[in-house]
Amino acid sequence: MDLDLICLSLKKGSEALALQTAAQKNAALEAVAVALDKNRAQIIEANKIDIENGRKNGMSESLIDRLALDDKRIDGIISSLRIVIGQTDPVGEEIAGWKTPNGLSIRQVRVPLGVVSIIYESRPNVTVDVFCLAYKSGNAILLRGSASAYNSNKAIVSIIKDALAKTDGGIPGAIELVEVREHDHSDVDQILNAVGKIDVVLPRGGKKLIQNVVQNARVPVIETGSGVCHLFVDETADLEMAAKIAENAKIQRPSVCNAIECILVHKSITEKFIPKLVQTFDGRVKIHADENAMTICKNACSDQVSSNLIVPATEQDYGNEYLDYECCLKIVENVDEAISYINAHNTKHSESIITESRQNAKLFQAKVDASCVYVNASTRFTDGGEFGFGAEIGISTQKLHARGPMGIKVLTTTKYLIEGDGQIR
Repeated sequence: MDLDLICLSLKKGSEALALQTAAQKNAALEAVAVALDKNRAQIIEANKIDIENGRKNGMSESLIDRLALDDKRIDGIISSLRIVIGQTDPVGEEIAGWKTPNGLSIRQVRVPLGVVSIIYESRPNVTVDVFCLAYKSGNAILLRGSASAYNSNKAIVSIIKDALAKTDGGIPGAIELVEVREHDHSDVDQILNAVGKIDVVLPRGGKKLIQNVVQNARVPVIETGSGVCHLFVDETADLEMAAKIAENAKIQRPSVCNAIECILVHKSITEKFIPKLVQTFDGRVKIHADENAMTICKNACSDQVSSNLIVPATEQDYGNEYLDYECCLKIVENVDEAISYINAHNTKHSESIITESRQNAKLFQAKVDASCVYVNASTRFTDGGEFGFGAEIGISTQKLHARGPMGIKVLTTTKYLIEGDGQIR
């Protein structure tokens, strides 16, 4: 990979984008939406190759689900793109403005970051999400997807670049895809050390990927987090609601970062809630239960199949991201122990409490250290689309610059524009 040449092209693309109006960028993005719709068969065919290769390589079906594209998901991708088109262009927005006593006029305005790189795993929908957010906010984007999704990503980027090239004012040089080779991560090292060529890099994927980027990058990083999310069922919880939310947060799509990996239950409701939870899961989820929950779980099983899915939890289960039809189950003394446990084992992503106690809800939201803290709702809502952003760059779990689902404004910084009439100091 000739990173110098790629970054030079992207730099020129970002400079051209910085001069474009919102109308020009929107017209280019609309052309991309039309092209993705028109060429969806090409995308799905490429995606089938990735799925076949994934199954040959032993990829789990939950991860295959992350990788898979169909007409419905492409519809969703296009819909998200059009939401971004409808959003206000953040570039040029005046954050603040004032005059100094000596007559200088100072304005703080939003500007693009420049050249952004994202290193991400699977999920080819991310390719379109990050492209449209970067393009709308005036940034060029370098995409480094995983080998498992390379055929899908290559087809999508080819369609995007072709659409931009055919659009008056479109800038195809604002997006590039790294050619990925199986088991070769030398290109990642180049990206992480591209000081002066790449303005910021974002990792989006599992714990190992994120740690590699954070620990080895010499360029600025906006850290996204793996998702070790918890659901705490308080003693005052509506148990029907709790079971329904647990089912949604664990089973609807277990391979994503906002799915729960651990359920905490207040000790006073274990005999009522745990059997309801086991029955709700109905043999669909392998439960790693702590010692106090094991017997209750086993007694609630309707058959041997379900019983075989109840196993003792080990220390490795606490804080583990399963990304599959598995979760940890632990009994806690009270809300304070639940909060302490969560803060010791989570990844600062998304946490939820099910409670009818306003006091416990306020305590939980105040003390839990995470980017998104829910009361009586599923963690599955931690998503740029659900938050009204259309698409997202990822879920930031750090505390500087951005936190939580990252929409269009996260890809901007600010500069000060100062005007005078001959002032000297």
